[in-house]
Amino acid sequence: MFGRFVYLKDVVTLDLDLDRCTGCGTCLSVCPHAVFVQDNGKVRVDDRDACMECGACARNCPVEAVTVVSGVGCAAAVINTALGRTSDNACCVIEPSSGSIGCSAKPDKKKAAGCC
Repeated sequence: MFGRFVYLKDVVTLDLDLDRCTGCGTCLSVCPHAVFVQDNGKVRVDDRDACMECGACARNCPVEAVTVVSGVGCAAAVINTALGRTSDNACCVIEPSSGSIGCSAKPDKKKAAGCC
């Protein structure tokens, strides 16, 4: 059995507006990492760090209770690094010396096209 999937610890842009949530459960159906659970007729974020910021929840929420900046984080870092981009020309890269991921949730407009 595999351990718990952790995307990036404490950096996800996911936000759930509990006042807007109707408890329809659409986000439960479309989330590939079981980030949400239903609790007393409402949905809540159960495993925030498992969010891979794909945006499926936000795109499918009929009342726009879920927001997330999709395209940032680990996936963008892996792609940018594979394409040879560095922190000088991309907002998300894997730092070669430490193996850590550096990402800016607020992309710099001066950086290369294709950046998150």
